[in-house]
Formats: sequence, C-alpha cells, structure tokens
Amino acid sequence: MDRRPDGRSRLVRTSACVLLYAGPVLLGLMPATVPARDENAAPRPAAAQPYRPSPQQQAFLDELQRDTFKFFWDASPSGTGLTPDRAPGSDVSSVAAVGFALTSYLVGVERGYVSRGEAAARTLATLETLWRAPQGPAADGVSGYRGLFYHFLDSRRGVRADQSELSTIDTALLMAGVLTSKAYFDRQDETERSIRLLSDRLYQRVDWAWAYSPRHKPLLSMGWSPEHGFIDIDWRGYNEGMLLYLLAIGSPTHPIDPQAWEEWTRSYPWESAQGPAHVTFGPLFGHQYSHVWIDFRGIQDPFMLSKRSDYFANSVQATYANRAYCIANPGQWKGYGELVWGLTASDGPLNGASDGRGSTPFHAYWARGAGSDPTADDGTIAPTAAGGSVPFAPEVAIPTLMHLRDRFGDRLYRKYGFTDAFNLSYPDKSGGQGWFDDQYLAIDQGPILLMIENHRTGFVWDLLKKNADVTAGLRRAGFTGGWLGSMVAATDAAPH
Repeated sequence: MDRRPDGRSRLVRTSACVLLYAGPVLLGLMPATVPARDENAAPRPAAAQPYRPSPQQQAFLDELQRDTFKFFWDASPSGTGLTPDRAPGSDVSSVAAVGFALTSYLVGVERGYVSRGEAAARTLATLETLWRAPQGPAADGVSGYRGLFYHFLDSRRGVRADQSELSTIDTALLMAGVLTSKAYFDRQDETERSIRLLSDRLYQRVDWAWAYSPRHKPLLSMGWSPEHGFIDIDWRGYNEGMLLYLLAIGSPTHPIDPQAWEEWTRSYPWESAQGPAHVTFGPLFGHQYSHVWIDFRGIQDPFMLSKRSDYFANSVQATYANRAYCIANPGQWKGYGELVWGLTASDGPLNGASDGRGSTPFHAYWARGAGSDPTADDGTIAPTAAGGSVPFAPEVAIPTLMHLRDRFGDRLYRKYGFTDAFNLSYPDKSGGQGWFDDQYLAIDQGPILLMIENHRTGFVWDLLKKNADVTAGLRRAGFTGGWLGSMVAATDAAPH
C-alpha cells in the first residue's frame, strides 16, 4: 500500500481488487488480475543442483545490496528511525517501510556496511519512538490504536499523516521487522536487552482480534479509521496477507482464531496461469512480502499438502508466469522480453504528470499484474519484481537485474540502486526514450536487499525460525514438515 507523491490518493490493496481510496470516496476499482491459461508456456526447468551465480553476478549482487542498504541507512532519521515512504523529498514515513528498514540494518551488520553497535543504536531509537508514540481512538495526534499503527506517520512527530488508515497489513510488516530485530540482537548488553524488551512489548500490545472483519469473522479487516470505522474489505484470496494472519494467529496476547487460516485459504484462486496451476495473484509483491521473513520451503499447510506443493514453489510458478506474460506481451508494450519483465505494485509515468489528452492508458502508483485483464498492465516495469524473486528464480532474475542496470545505466540505477520503475512506451517528449522514475520506494527497496540475502545465505529466514511466536503461528495454522518439523522435534527432545 502506498500513496501518490501529491498525496491525493492512496492504494488500498485486497486479494480481490485494488481500490484508490481518498477519505470516504472510492476513486476507482481494478478487477483482480486472473492470468490467462497458456498451454504452450514452459514451466520452470528442473534444476539438478542449486543455481550458483557466476563471479560477475556475485560482484553485481554485492554492489546492489550495498547500494540498496544505503537507502535505508541514509534515508531513515537516526533520531526517530521513521523511514520515509519514499525518497527523495518526502517527510511522510510508512510503518511498513520501518519494518523493512529494521531488517535491513541486520543485513548491514552481516555484510560489514555498519557495525553491530551502530545498527543496535539505530534499532533501539526506532523501537523507542514506536513505543512512546501516543496511541488512542482520536483522529489526530496519535500514531495508532490498540497496538496497531497508522499506515503513514509524520516522520518528525511520529503521529498519523494524511488521514491514513489504521492498517493491519502495514502493522504486520512493521512487526516482522521488530521480531527479526529481537532474534538478532541476542547479547546481554543494555542496548540489546532493551531491543528485546521493546520488541516483545510492541508485538504483544497489538490487539489483532479487535481487527476482525465486522461481517466475516474470523477473517481480518484491512483496516480502520476514526472517521469511518472498519474498512469493509477483508483479507481474503491470496496476497501478502499471509504474513498478517500468521503473526496474528501466533500472538501470545491477542491471537485470532486459527480457523481464520482455513477461511483464508478457502478463498484462494488455484488456476493455470502461463504454465502449471498455482495460487494466483497478479502483482508479484503478493508472492514475495511474506517470504522476506518466513522460509516456506518444504513446509505445508493442509491446502498446499492437498496440492502437493508449498508456498515457495508457488512463488516460483508465479515468477515464471509473470515473466512468460511479459515475453508474450499481449499489450504490445515497448521493450518487454526475456530480460525486461516484472509487473508489480510500483510508481508509474503519471506521477505528478499529465499527458494533456484527458484520457490515458498509463497510471501513477498502481498494482500492475500479469493476467488476462489488459488494464492491469500499462507497460511499466519495476526492478523490485525481479529483485524480490531472486530466491525463487535466480537463473532468470539475476540476469534480468544485471541487464536492466547495464542497459539503462543511471536513468534507472543510481546512488541507492534501482529507482522504482520505468516505462519505455510512455511518450516522453525529450527524445522518445520513455519514462524513468526518480524516486526510491522503501517497500520496493526492501525486497530487493532482503530477498537477495535470503538467496545467498538464508539469513533473514533463519532469524525468524528462532521466534517462538512465529513458529506457533505456523503450527496453529496447520503447517507441518520441513524445518518446522525439525524444530518441533528438537524442542520435544530438549531437557525440561
């Protein structure tokens, strides 16, 4: 979820649709992208051994991770830690961005970009800001209510910005970063003890059960505002809400009914889409965000067990389907191909611009997806789509990222890595070379940095495997097997 730079509208994402939301007024509705069946599309080739990047690719990944990390470190105010939603030029923080930032600091330590002490101090300052920020039902002057946070906060004062919604998913993304920080900072000095204490307090304060859908309990509502009450859209279908449900089910203080997981999976679309059948969702972010923190390789809930699959394999299929759609290019957009693909939620060419014609196929920030609905694709490619897919399909994602940097240079790759998006079909007036964004979006930078790290070392995944509340959420939702089964067995075998 994000907003246009001019603040006129916000995206409210759901599994069934994407609504442009401005206060109580719905500005537009985009049907869910349901990818068309392509009987000729080839599935991902079976790999006898794990993909191993070449030395040149390893050097590129080193550079990309370092530059992307700098975005979070430089853009996040050291005093408050409230990472801007986008940069440059924004004084609005998104709490999801803070969740990605907290996790990025840990990668920074492991990669030698900053010291452990520097990262711990920045993390503690951030958690103190979040804990001390006022909460309550008032419309102004508070950061959240019942432990949940408003989507956007004023980065200087830490209170609600832009009449944004109290967001269940953005709170979950924030808490994923909070819990990852707790797992990493495990030493006994005062700073790291304080990080663990505040992490527990923040997560345990969230009253997930309060956010039940008013009409469809035990599903969760997308959010709430003091002006309008609960948003009358639930988390259903398939999308990044998987993380939300697992954190809410695993809560030690305010858990939701584990039956919510069965209700959630019951609404999945299982379809053939540019290859083998899988649970579909057009924009790739829905197949990536939950996987930033949770290792779904080899663990299965009852739904995936019935399909002889798992959520990691599902994201592999989704990545290849997205790429196959772009190669087929039914909209005939400029540039699409084997090394130029990746549709997801991102900025677009109408950010602060107008074509002067009164109507246009192009959009500003929007959830683009691969599917049969041509309105879900306006020719805009976002590097985060391939970047966040590196663990799922490194053999195509890494060459794509290298091609984008080498082909477009500093039009697309700058001080902090990739800017958010580009569109070669947009009628640029300066020479017909298309539109290239000049903004970095935190929620798109995060998956690039963190998913590359998961591919290379499994670092973030391994951290949250240590968290008892996350593993409890998985078990209560019915997950078994793989590393989760090994951890349960190890726990049972340990002396009491």
